[in-house]
Amino acid sequence: MHTADVQSTAEPTVKPENGIAGLKYLRHDILSGIVVSLVSLPLSSGIAIASGVPPVYGLISAIIAGLIFPLIGGSYMTIAGPAAGLAPALLAIMVTMGGAGDAEHVGEGYHFLLVVIFMVGIAQLVMALLKLARYCAIIPVSVVEGMLASIGMLIIVKQIPSFFGYTGKVHAHEFHQYLLEIPTFAHGMTDPAFAVSFATLALLFWLGSMKSSKVLKIVPPQLIAVVVGVVLGMVFHLKDLGPGFLISLPKDPFHGVHAPAFSELLARRDLWYAAIMAVITLTMIDGVESLATAMAIDRIDPYHRKSQPNRLLFAMGVCNIASSLIGGLTIIPGGVKSKANIASGGRTLWANFTNAICLIIYMVFARDLINMIPKGVLASVLIYTGWKMCEPLVWNHIAHIGKEQLWIFAFTIVATLATDLLWGIIAGTVAKFVLNTYFFRKAIQVSDIPDNKRPTVYQGIYDFFANPVWRREMVNGNYHMYFNKPLVSFNSMHVCEEFDHVPKEAEAVTIHLDENVALIDHTSCEHLLATVEEFARNGFPARVDGLDALHPMSDYHASVRVARAAENLVPAI
Repeated sequence: MHTADVQSTAEPTVKPENGIAGLKYLRHDILSGIVVSLVSLPLSSGIAIASGVPPVYGLISAIIAGLIFPLIGGSYMTIAGPAAGLAPALLAIMVTMGGAGDAEHVGEGYHFLLVVIFMVGIAQLVMALLKLARYCAIIPVSVVEGMLASIGMLIIVKQIPSFFGYTGKVHAHEFHQYLLEIPTFAHGMTDPAFAVSFATLALLFWLGSMKSSKVLKIVPPQLIAVVVGVVLGMVFHLKDLGPGFLISLPKDPFHGVHAPAFSELLARRDLWYAAIMAVITLTMIDGVESLATAMAIDRIDPYHRKSQPNRLLFAMGVCNIASSLIGGLTIIPGGVKSKANIASGGRTLWANFTNAICLIIYMVFARDLINMIPKGVLASVLIYTGWKMCEPLVWNHIAHIGKEQLWIFAFTIVATLATDLLWGIIAGTVAKFVLNTYFFRKAIQVSDIPDNKRPTVYQGIYDFFANPVWRREMVNGNYHMYFNKPLVSFNSMHVCEEFDHVPKEAEAVTIHLDENVALIDHTSCEHLLATVEEFARNGFPARVDGLDALHPMSDYHASVRVARAAENLVPAI
């Protein structure tokens, strides 16, 4: 047996806490929250427009999230609010339930969407109380990345009309329809509006390429681009071209808020199926993206704090219920705003509260200034955001993990764009299951397991969903965990639970992988190594015995691993 060791690392300072204890860091969170609000203002407005509603509803959603999230917790550095990743889904749901709106008006399906968001919040509360957040780990990492990349592509194509300054009616709804209508959008462009959009987008890409700039680590490129876009809008006199080129907030943004149409939807039996599918879709995407974003932000948290998945899911549930009751959108943690929070020196979730207060002040006292933001500028910000979700660097990273991961990633994208987000996730997950079954079958054919103990393919498939830990023991303060089944994303919830129940009195942790662990997929390998690193960081000397006895299918540290005897039988697809 070989051993993979991880040494403990020291924390930089005392870890700031949320709640009342976190108020001692309020001066940091106030300054950070101000910066975040300047990013949240245009981003939330743009997300609302991309979702098929006026910008004010995106701002209301961000305010609700900022007022509620710090009181419940669940993470430490994430900033919650409307997210670009859910905009395509919200727009599609409204279309199926009566029609979407635009930057000036809500559509017929909006009141029904609010019911869906309310039900999503209820579902999240139930899942959190039942401690089901760990089941989100069943979705393979490559499928989640594929889902996000496809969302990025959808965001890009759906912003093309506004980017060109196209004022005609948009008939496209699906991805391919937008692609086919690009010549129409280009032919009907408004030249000054397009010039402002193009300049803003070019500036975003230029600023984004300046990786070493200290200023841009504090002042996000999106904020600079919006300020420049407003100036360009004035130079090109977009206001004089008509009301359709600048965003418009109502004089009293909190007057006439919409409420969910519970009774109307209950009476519309023809919409029940669409509503049920919408709740399932949003619950799945909201949960997966929320937890994935929180884990990503945890990895760059300078204090190495760990989010609490079930509490985070509970917080998002409460936020979604409250948001839906006053006409807001779905709420999840946002990557761009959370990174801005960290870069600006935020310490706790109170930065969310500052963000909300600032947005209220802007809406009440700076309405005229906000109304100077061109729609094309917001479209450029969203196009840039979508690009970062699906750019070649993402594809290269997935390819570096393994060619088989690239295949799953690409397949998920194609399936999502051809159908919708829910079926794309399902298709990608099924494809990953088939691929894992193939790898496992090849691995056990040549493994050192005696014939009378060699699992059949059917037994292996059952093991994909079973707890792989068969024995645990404490020896002189060292907690030993013995694994005897393949480690794949589908049984990762059992592994998460095992790691969560490591005795507090343990002084060290050793994970043993025997010869029956003939396969470790990428999702499980990533989780295993991250957990060992976390144990070490928290003062538990941790190691994995038997990991080096498996063959990595690429030089990525958390690539798929199979029994070494099978390395020539299992090709990297």
